[in-house]
Parts: sequence; structure tokens; C-alpha cells
Amino acid sequence: MDEELFRNLVTTPGISGREERIRAVVEREIEPLVDEVRVDRMGNIIALRSGSGPRVMLCAHMDAIGFLVRHIDDDGFLRISRVGGFDPRVLVMQRVLVQGKEDLIGIISPMEKPIHLLDEEDRKKSPKIENLFIDLLRPADEVKELVSVGDPVSLYREPLITEKVVVAPYLDNRLSLYVLLEALKRATNTKIEIQAVVSVQEEVGVRGAITSAYDVNPDIGIALDVTIAADVPGVDASDRVTSMGRGTGLGVMDSMAISDPRLVKHFRDIADAEDIEYQLDILLGGGTDAAAMQLARAGVPVITIGPPCRYVHTVNEAAHVEDIEASVRLLEEFLVNAHDLTLEW
Repeated sequence: MDEELFRNLVTTPGISGREERIRAVVEREIEPLVDEVRVDRMGNIIALRSGSGPRVMLCAHMDAIGFLVRHIDDDGFLRISRVGGFDPRVLVMQRVLVQGKEDLIGIISPMEKPIHLLDEEDRKKSPKIENLFIDLLRPADEVKELVSVGDPVSLYREPLITEKVVVAPYLDNRLSLYVLLEALKRATNTKIEIQAVVSVQEEVGVRGAITSAYDVNPDIGIALDVTIAADVPGVDASDRVTSMGRGTGLGVMDSMAISDPRLVKHFRDIADAEDIEYQLDILLGGGTDAAAMQLARAGVPVITIGPPCRYVHTVNEAAHVEDIEASVRLLEEFLVNAHDLTLEW
């Protein structure tokens, strides 16, 4: 892996609606790989590589789930509102980055007594977002000087990178940004028109993809997003969606979109011909930017591809390096040969 690129992508904050920092990173990385880069009014990056034949929209969202500061109490503790879907059970005592007038590191804590002072019933209760606060470990007057209501809050943790796995916050969806950039680097001899869109606000309703797909008006839409690897104890085999280490995910259906069967077959044919390991996945909950592209204008055939990821929407999302590589190779092979693609019913 390009560890420096990966590390930059997963450690740069950018919650939904506040993507300015990660947008600057992606703009810098994608500019040498395309002919033109622009940022639309929503904040989506739209990168054009000129060509003929089908206009292919690649869409990977840059935003991540997070929080906004909603209140600062008299003691300098912060209350937060969620931006995107969080499981409060994974948040207690995690470190966060608060983007105030300067970057501040804090700790998320529940509003309750220390465990040594809790009775048995209180210990069984699950935390709720509204019962969590952030401690910046600073005097109240200093906090109020540096932090305002509406400031973004991101999870803060250093990534773990080994030869076999990566573990970090925000693999959803910075890992697919990595796949997009690596595939564009390798696919140097493409003939089709590629509109590589790095979208905003996916985690709060695929909003950036809705406007950018209407703008681009593609012939084919490919959403690049991680899929769920629920291959862990406590989950039946029939509910695991995908497994880590068994190849990239080819999305057949999720709760928001059904992939075009012609595209599913085409990607399977590529994978079989190039000996690229893949898994077909059906995700009963959640969706991707494919849903927005599919419904743009008169409709677009779409598919979602991307690496399986364990522990999605936590501080320790995990993926297998070989699955990431399989995703890059599959997208590269598609882009190089897509000028020969005909979609017929």
C-alpha cells in the first residue's frame, strides 16, 4: 500500500457538511491524474478525464460520521449532536478532535458515576448520545474562548497498518477514496470519459451524489464504498454479508438501490478473467451513492464495489490489504476496457 496516502486520508477530519480539510487533500492527490478538477456549489469534487464512449461516473464520498458541538456548559464540558449513524456503545472514553479556533483533543465520557460507585442496575444500562459529554481537560473560560456551538468533532486515533490489515477510524469511506486514487494512477491508458466525483454528505442522505449525478449525467454509475464484513462471533453465516480476506465486494442490492444485473455480470467476468477474488453482497440495511446516481435524470445503471470492512462506524474499522488490492485491480481493469462495454437487455 501507499502508506503515506492512506494515512493522510484516514487521519484528516471531514465530517458531513464540514469536508473542507479532506477536500483539500483529495484535490491535491487527484489533480495530476485527470484533465480538469472543479468543486461544485455543494462542495463535491468533480474530476474529468477526457475520452469518448460511455461517460462513467465514479463516486466515492469523502465525508465521515461525527458530531457537532451543541452546548458548552458552565464548567467547560461539551454536549454533542451526532452527524450520521453512531452506536453510542462504542464511544465511551474515546478520544476526539474538536475543530475550534484551534484543534483540541478531548475525551467522550458518559454522564454517570465512576464504575466503582455504580449499582448493579446502572451498570447494565447502555449509553445514549444525549448522555455523553466531551471533556477537553481545560479550564471553562479557555474552552469557551476556543470552542463554539456548531464546531465539528471527529474521532481521533492513529491508524494501524500491517502487511495484512489496516485498522483506523473512517475507513468508511476514506478506504474507497484510496481505491479511486490508486486505480486512476494505474489506469493510464483509458479511452472512456471518466467523471470521478468525490462527494459530500453521503452519511446524511447521499446529498452530494444527488446533485453531482444530475450535473454529470452519466451513462454508467459506479459507487465506491466499503461493505459490511460481519464475519465475527455472534453473527450467523447467512447474515455476514461479506468476509474479510476473501476479495472485494460486488454489491448486488442494498436498502436503497439494486445494482444493474448487466454491470454485476460484467464485473464478475472481469474478475474471473483476471483472477481477482470477489464476493457478491446483499446489504439489508444502509446504502451508498449508487442510489442517487441510479435515480438521476432519466435513470442510470449502477453498481457498488469496495472492500469488506469490519466494525464499520466505530473507532477501529478494519480491512484486509488483499481485499483493498482486489478492489483497485478490479476498478483499474474496468476503466481500461470499458470502451468495449455494451449494456443490452
